Amino acid sequence: MMPMQAPTLNLVVLRASDPGSLASFYQTLGFQFQREKHGSGPEHLASKTGGSVFEIYPKGTESLDTTAVRLGFRVPSISKVLSNLGSAVDIISRPSKSDWGTRCVIRDPEGHKIELLEA
Repeated sequence: MMPMQAPTLNLVVLRASDPGSLASFYQTLGFQFQREKHGSGPEHLASKTGGSVFEIYPKGTESLDTTAVRLGFRVPSISKVLSNLGSAVDIISRPSKSDWGTRCVIRDPEGHKIELLEA
């Protein structure tokens, strides 16, 4: 049996009580969102970057909570991201050196943990 090629991540979907507010937060990290609607599904926000799609859907009564998902993003400058987010940012782990580079963990307005790794 031939080994399979490892899959590539192409889609991440978060659920939010306030999708617009959450998109504004992620725009601070550099994402650009557009409104989309597919068939009879709900209108949502989508950002295409690096061969992947990052979507924010409204949280409905039937939707599972996505706040247990931990995201990780490589950013050019953690200090610039934190500065752009301002005093309202919820910092879980302050920037520190690690085996992978400078990293910190923050929480978005909906409660998702985000690991930032400085490029």
